[in-house]
Amino acid sequence: MRQVLLIVDVQSTFSPPEWLVDGIRVLSAHIPSIASVELHDEQVTPFQRQLGWHPASEDECLVEVDQVFIKHGYGPTPEMLAYIAQLGVERVLVCGLQTETCVLAAGFALFDAGLNPTLVTDLTVGSSLDRSGKLGRELWRHHFGQVTTAAEVIAGIRA
Repeated sequence: MRQVLLIVDVQSTFSPPEWLVDGIRVLSAHIPSIASVELHDEQVTPFQRQLGWHPASEDECLVEVDQVFIKHGYGPTPEMLAYIAQLGVERVLVCGLQTETCVLAAGFALFDAGLNPTLVTDLTVGSSLDRSGKLGRELWRHHFGQVTTAAEVIAGIRA
């Protein structure tokens, strides 16, 4: 199966747990991988004005990937969606930080673009509202249905 891994906002700003970064590194070594990095630009997304906080204005992905896309806000950019579409993949595996916000926003954008999002459930962490990510996983199952684990993906590649 042709697939790509989308790593959402695994960057220093959001202090991802080491187990998450390590697990994503293992999976990304097996398939083409891209990442989003969320940066602050108050002129584009008013985080400070509306929420009283903002991501860093400079940061980088903590996992080595084939392509990094900078975003200013919750969802992926049109450039990222176009890039994924031109890859001609059968599904987009999604993992990363803030399962019920940024990861879910990526799922909606991918779904709306016809790109078959699949959540890698053991490689996501929720926001400060729900660090377990349970809420985000339940919302993902409800809206998109498709979930997997890193072990299942690797087993499928080796089969």
